[in-house]
Amino acid sequence: MTTSLLRERAAAARAAARTLARVSTADKDAALARIAELLETEQAPILEANARDLAAARQAGLDDYFIERLTLNPDRLRGIAADTRKVMTLDDPVGEVFDSRTLPNGLLIGRRRVPLGVVACIYESRPNVTVDIAVLCLKSGNAAILRGGKEARNSNAALGELLQKALTGATIPGDAIQVISDPDRAHVDELLEMSDLIDLVVPRGGAQLIDHVRRNATMPVVAHGDAVVQIYVDSRVDLEQAVAIVDNAKTRRYSICNAVDTLLVHENVAPAFLGRLVGKWGPKVTFIGDSRAREVLERAGASDIEPATQETWKTEHLALRVGVRIVDSMTEAIEHIEHYGSHHSDAILSDDYSNAMEFLDAVDSAAVYVNASTQFTDGAQFGLGAEVGISTQKMHARGPMGLRELTSYKWTIVGRGQVRPL
Repeated sequence: MTTSLLRERAAAARAAARTLARVSTADKDAALARIAELLETEQAPILEANARDLAAARQAGLDDYFIERLTLNPDRLRGIAADTRKVMTLDDPVGEVFDSRTLPNGLLIGRRRVPLGVVACIYESRPNVTVDIAVLCLKSGNAAILRGGKEARNSNAALGELLQKALTGATIPGDAIQVISDPDRAHVDELLEMSDLIDLVVPRGGAQLIDHVRRNATMPVVAHGDAVVQIYVDSRVDLEQAVAIVDNAKTRRYSICNAVDTLLVHENVAPAFLGRLVGKWGPKVTFIGDSRAREVLERAGASDIEPATQETWKTEHLALRVGVRIVDSMTEAIEHIEHYGSHHSDAILSDDYSNAMEFLDAVDSAAVYVNASTQFTDGAQFGLGAEVGISTQKMHARGPMGLRELTSYKWTIVGRGQVRPL
């Protein structure tokens, strides 16, 4: 694909966005239903394409977590279809009027939700993102330009063909979903210069990709960097529940951004809690501990404990590895989270209501939990159907981005001949 062709496709998306902004909810939902149906009934081409990507990834020696993110199977495709149907059931944000009021001069003024326009997403390794973002953009009236990584080139191309097939014969313009499967990195830089055609760019991937997009984009960017997730185990806690939560937060899927990376354990419960955790995990999970944690872990029978460094607390492991630090107080834990965290997802496990509420107030993260696994930080789990990405910024969206986060608003003013006095 030449750079001029890429600009033509972006311009086509821009034109399609103007049409899509006025398409009815019923027509958008009909297109989503067709996408979900095809994800269940026409899996073979997608799985064959994904198998080629997986073979190439293994041959290239890519990390296990990367391959796990790249993998599609029938269950995952059915899950993507279920998420698509969930988006169908959500309220269409386009056209919603809010903050409506009548001014003293008789003007009826309010705000009406409108699509952003064209949303570009640049992402790595996870082909499910292709469908998630296409579906959310379609329902919220936005055109989507989707540029996946080279590792998922075949999978993304197959999903792009499925999406186009679903739109065939629908009232949705086919140009509203543009899947760019050409892996040439020059396309990324060209997209980032198209502020006249693209309204928002969302990078999803490693820190290098996100930093590059933030430095070079000429349009607004919504993203998060490394997701360093921390759980504080308080002095008053249900130990069995805490072990179950931490186990889920680490081992359910260790390769995702909401998996726990650091455990901060109050000294009063450290021996009992870590002893139970070692018994639960055995050698499956590698512990990286400060000096106090290593002593406790060794007494509990843990093996191959690595010494923690300053980098440990800044690391998103994406592996069966977890940092452990013993703290003297909740205040110390909160200070650690503020200093080393990424403002993504953090949790407190506590039976002390006052401590739990103080933690909620003090921790400045996009998602803050009390007595629950951090692996719930996910658009589908938050009732959004899916997500475009997870933002650790504060403008204009924070946390998982769903339909409303893909809209802006315009002021509407209705009068009866009012003129402004001199």
